[in-house]
Amino acid sequence: MKLYSVFFLTSVCVNVVFSRSFTIDYEKNTFLKDGKPFRYISGTLHYFQVPSEFWYDRLYKMKMAGLNAVQTYVEWSHHEPELGVYNFDGDYNLPKFLKTADDLGLLVVFRAGPYIDAERDMGGLPYWLLREHSDMELRSSDPKYIKYVDRYFSVLFPLIEPFLYNNGGPIITLQIENEYGSYGCDAEYKSYLREFAKKALKNNVVLFTTDGSSSKLLTCGKVDEVLSTIDFGSGVNVTHNFEMLRWTQTSGPLVNSEFYPGWMDHWGQPHSTATTEAVVKTLTEMLKANASVNIYPFHGGTNFGFAVGSNLGSTFQPIITSYDFDAPLNEAGDPTSKYYAIRKAIGKFFPLPPGPLPQPSPKMQLPPISMKKLMSLWDLISISDYSVFSQYPLSFEDLSHPYGFVLYRTTVNFQTPDPVILTVKGIADRAHVYVNKVLQGILSREQKVESIPVQVLKGQDLEILVENQGRVAYGAIHDRKGIFQNVTLGSKTLENWTMIPIPLDYDSMERINRLKNKYQKTDSVSVPAIYCGRFSIPDNSQIFDSFLKLDGWHKGIAFLNNFNLGKYWPIVGPQLTLYAPSTLFRKSPALNSIMLLELQHSPCGCSDECTVQFVERPILNGPTPE
Repeated sequence: MKLYSVFFLTSVCVNVVFSRSFTIDYEKNTFLKDGKPFRYISGTLHYFQVPSEFWYDRLYKMKMAGLNAVQTYVEWSHHEPELGVYNFDGDYNLPKFLKTADDLGLLVVFRAGPYIDAERDMGGLPYWLLREHSDMELRSSDPKYIKYVDRYFSVLFPLIEPFLYNNGGPIITLQIENEYGSYGCDAEYKSYLREFAKKALKNNVVLFTTDGSSSKLLTCGKVDEVLSTIDFGSGVNVTHNFEMLRWTQTSGPLVNSEFYPGWMDHWGQPHSTATTEAVVKTLTEMLKANASVNIYPFHGGTNFGFAVGSNLGSTFQPIITSYDFDAPLNEAGDPTSKYYAIRKAIGKFFPLPPGPLPQPSPKMQLPPISMKKLMSLWDLISISDYSVFSQYPLSFEDLSHPYGFVLYRTTVNFQTPDPVILTVKGIADRAHVYVNKVLQGILSREQKVESIPVQVLKGQDLEILVENQGRVAYGAIHDRKGIFQNVTLGSKTLENWTMIPIPLDYDSMERINRLKNKYQKTDSVSVPAIYCGRFSIPDNSQIFDSFLKLDGWHKGIAFLNNFNLGKYWPIVGPQLTLYAPSTLFRKSPALNSIMLLELQHSPCGCSDECTVQFVERPILNGPTPE
């Protein structure tokens, strides 16, 4: 009798385990979930662009919009910020994110990379790949590259295996690479990634690829034995695009893996939007075609810190800090009119969950905050623990400095005409040039300025402050930063350089805060400099999200309580405010600090006082030169 009971219980457990399955029926052009036809309507949310404290809120709002799945990229560069150093904590706690989605009953479309784009620095690849092998061919079967992909995936895949749908978790599909047809046609590389995923995950998850809507892109991106999917935005011919997909993938479910509700923004270019009417019309046409659709992004979030990338069009195009994208949930996670319209459209094809509709949350406005100069750039450099000497300039990568700024300094040891032309070929990306702390001009990859006249005498220091504006995210991603070619002054090559990387991480900003009294006003230089303001929030007040408005400031980096809110550049637009999550503020008696590294112009004037303000409304559509 006991043996029978054990057998019965074992059989029940086995039946429960194997009743969960997610597969493809190619003959009937459908996914099968637990043996029944299924399609998903999902939205992209990148966990690394949203404070982890808000994951549940954003995912819940997505579910209430009628979505049954969430799609996310996985960003290698921040999971392995340095070779062999892994990070799965805080906003990079991937298991926590997957569990949160699962707890809400959302399935997960998992885009493992290794390359992701997402408008992130180097498309999510770690900068140190460029340091380890300067001749490495990224996104290819080059053994020098594959070696590091192997190591990373050998950490990532065991971590996510318990979260596969067939193992009781939420992950139903896993992407091989990302829009590879837009980059190359290396069949060996694509096959290698497929086989690695199949072996590491025991052939236990549906694999897919995503590519743009052209025969060339779909053909080069296609991987044998892997489902092909497509991406396109609103206002297109849906039938034609899915016919293009059918030309590549003759059977299987139709999927648009990236349906765009808006578009990204670049500094200096007008704010991008897509009309709700056009988005809803195209979405409805896809759902009528029985397609599965992922809205990219449903909630974009924010490129905090230095993680944002750039693009290469007719010129170099740095991307703004906000990833609002004109998405259904805006940068602060509030539902927009587009959210409610999309929900209504989805409700015609999928059951909508019961309960009250999410509403925009309150926002916080604070009185103007007085700012004072804390220290100049040269004060900051004087407390640096790290500098490197080299006969010729070294790149950020060679200096093991991933993001931000490096100061290049040399002494001119020969007589020069007045003025003389300084040339820095291939500057990456923007550089302020100083002689004895006096600004001579700005070199700019964006504006294609590699030469400027300078006034410099024998024995004077020439200093070049180079800003990394984000490695190219799409296309030519082998994008080294800094100065990595010879610098000439007139006809002569400058030698004997001291390079000082400028760390601006949380610990560095905390150290600057501690040293504020020692360095305040040690010289008269107004910029580049760090400015600081302190403010309190009454203990009886509620703390909400807010937006930092920077009237009168020109270009720099903003920090709230040592956390890097991102880059500001209001004089070129279109973004005029920075999103400040409520989680970063402190209640009284604790003081809050706001610090700016201002590069170009402080509005403080002779009084050495000026202000910033936290306001209730974002401004992402400010005036631009174009």
